[in-house]
Amino acid sequence: MTQAPSQPRNPLHGLTLEKIITQLADYYGWEGLGERINIRCFTHDPSINSSLKFLRKTPWAREKVESLYLFMLRDIRRADPADSHSA
Repeated sequence: MTQAPSQPRNPLHGLTLEKIITQLADYYGWEGLGERINIRCFTHDPSINSSLKFLRKTPWAREKVESLYLFMLRDIRRADPADSHSA
């Protein structure tokens, strides 16, 4: 049995797509999320479930969501420099 390699520096490691979407929606709101990534599951009757269905089938959109999540993490760190020591 082979263990997956540890990825301590990868901020996406161990996160589910559902958790990423939830955190983005909490941070930006659905409207803000739809402005940043103009896809229908964020702009028309958005929900976690509809977003998960679409993003699991659409690699290019999932990449955009993951990139925005990483940007959000950097933005949060910039806003609170004292928190950067815990990363």
